[in-house]
Amino acid sequence: MGSVLGEMLPLAVGVAISPIPIIAVILMLLSKRAGGASAGFGVGWLAGILVATGIVVLFAGGIDTTDSDGPSATTSWIKIVLGVLLLVLAGRQWRSRNADAEQPKWMRAIDDLNIVKSIGLGFVLAAINPKNLLLCVSAGVVIGSSGVSGGEQAIALAVFTVLAGSTVIVPVVAYAVAADKMRGSLDNLKVWLQANNAAVMSVLLLVMGAVVLGKGLGGAF
Repeated sequence: MGSVLGEMLPLAVGVAISPIPIIAVILMLLSKRAGGASAGFGVGWLAGILVATGIVVLFAGGIDTTDSDGPSATTSWIKIVLGVLLLVLAGRQWRSRNADAEQPKWMRAIDDLNIVKSIGLGFVLAAINPKNLLLCVSAGVVIGSSGVSGGEQAIALAVFTVLAGSTVIVPVVAYAVAADKMRGSLDNLKVWLQANNAAVMSVLLLVMGAVVLGKGLGGAF
């Protein structure tokens, strides 16, 4: 169980520090419907992580993990493919870091989101966004192919979901407690993240890709 949590932790951190959901929740906290929209986004974000990772855990449970010398060849090659995909995304993000991209439509529409739409947005960004989805899939493979019991897999999935969603949930809770004190800090953080989103994301994907690829290569060769 400890080895599963250790291998899963960097992936959870990778999801947690992804700039896009942090920017989204900050924009919601600064919107005219701050309370409902941000809470809905947090619920959708956690649900998206849980569903995307949980589905992979179920499928990965069928992977043969009986190799006596370490992880099975199938598991290792899946990790290699995921690692390569993460590195490819890292390269694409790095090349786009200086582009003057227009703000996405969903960001411009955040001020008018109600709680139902914000739940949907949180779920989509967590479970369908390719960059985030690859990290969740990687974590699902780690948990599902670990060979631990179903109960331990459920605990690992819960830990991953909480850690990965922490950077969205913590600002929502903190804002509910001290809204006036946080408004200025949130505005400054939003500006910085919007300016450096591509660079931060490329470094994040590079590190996560290297971790997953290294694990796969270690098991395959």
